[in-house]
Amino acid sequence: MAVSGAEVSAGLPALPDPATDSVLASGLVEELSYAFGGPFHFLLPDAFDANLRAMRGALEDAGVAGFVYYAKKANKAAVWVERCAAQGAGVDVASLGELREALGHGVPGEHLVVTGPAKAHDLLRLAVRQGALIAVDALDELDALLSLVAGEGAGHVTRPARVLLRALPPGQPHSRFGLTEAELATAMDRCAHAGETALRMEGFSFHLSGYDVAARAESAASLAELCVKARTLGLHADRVSIGGGLPISYVGADDWRAFLAARHDGHFHARKSFEDGDFYPYHSPVAGADALRALLAHRTGGRALAAVLRDAGVRLLLEPGRALLDRAGGTVFRVQGVKERAGYRLLTVDGSSLSLSEQWFASEYLPDPVLVPRGGAEETGGAAGPAATEGTYPSSVGAATCLESDMVTWRKIPFRRQPRVGDLLVYPNTAGYQMDSNESPFHDLPLPPKVVVDRTELPRPRWRLDRHFT
Repeated sequence: MAVSGAEVSAGLPALPDPATDSVLASGLVEELSYAFGGPFHFLLPDAFDANLRAMRGALEDAGVAGFVYYAKKANKAAVWVERCAAQGAGVDVASLGELREALGHGVPGEHLVVTGPAKAHDLLRLAVRQGALIAVDALDELDALLSLVAGEGAGHVTRPARVLLRALPPGQPHSRFGLTEAELATAMDRCAHAGETALRMEGFSFHLSGYDVAARAESAASLAELCVKARTLGLHADRVSIGGGLPISYVGADDWRAFLAARHDGHFHARKSFEDGDFYPYHSPVAGADALRALLAHRTGGRALAAVLRDAGVRLLLEPGRALLDRAGGTVFRVQGVKERAGYRLLTVDGSSLSLSEQWFASEYLPDPVLVPRGGAEETGGAAGPAATEGTYPSSVGAATCLESDMVTWRKIPFRRQPRVGDLLVYPNTAGYQMDSNESPFHDLPLPPKVVVDRTELPRPRWRLDRHFT
């Protein structure tokens, strides 16, 4: 029966997304769930294209030269790399497999940036041969790269290694990534001594945890000034990479504030406890390209960052992941069991929390899933159908595995109709770091397939399977 009271969590509906609504209204998710016999992800490449255009527009409006690399780790699907190749964007890779896949889907080597710590020899060698930009994380990595280039030169490879020097952020001194101020000075001297026939030092990079616009702008401005200093050593040094860190908004401001204000342990299965800091900030006042605009407008040393970059002749590089994938896909599970608990229901779906990856961070993916009743896509969004009773039906969602902790959603979601076996749960906006970051074939369950929906107009969306090589 429907319930109400203090043990019912506030709803967190996702922000409106006409493309996802069109997919749901078409009945495609029901058909694909039947065809695949298990959970799956759907991808919306038009959203990726729109997010990329918006970021390029923010750079252009600020008069800043820049280049956008898609952070491939945010989602493994090949379609995003295909879109980068088609639109002249870059890809941020951190492994030999990611580098090969980007090349195989048509991204030229000079549009790749290789990040990550202590890169393997084979990764460095292929990156040099393809002309990729390499973010050097440590002095021993720089030495290894110089030794590799010397060896490659003997093999008639005349292209110099292109590098950025990755700086340790002053505000995050305990990070395991990046070079200290003293190490940066040593690295610049070694680059200058090597000469541009062996190595082309093109600038600096940094990555910050969190979404503090001021901290990111200050770091970018500081490294822009360091580029000017590096040029006095004869180095090229004309670009700075700020990494990712552009937030997106999943839910509305009022819904987010109401959830945080009312939240307590009773809103979660087994009284699971979360601190506010454990959650991604599912609402952000400025998000995506608007966050980039705010970054470029932020004043540092009395000037906007955009002016600092222009005056220093520095190109801004970005490596967004989640921000390029905003509203670019969803994840679909089928309910295969319903248990009654005191005041709520415990649903079991045909998949695992490994396919909704906030559990990786001991956290929770908070936007409400859409309940699609069996046999009728017209009842999406939790609306009551002709045979349904309206009310509030709080339900947590568990996985079809043998682990007590394998919960897809600990929160008691306040559905407006009673969930039943055979219904679908469609989790919105999961493309960025949610749908495949931590997937594995646990219990020998197959990995959910990815479906690319590249035309969402009614009455019939057009779809295909993603072309990931592995």
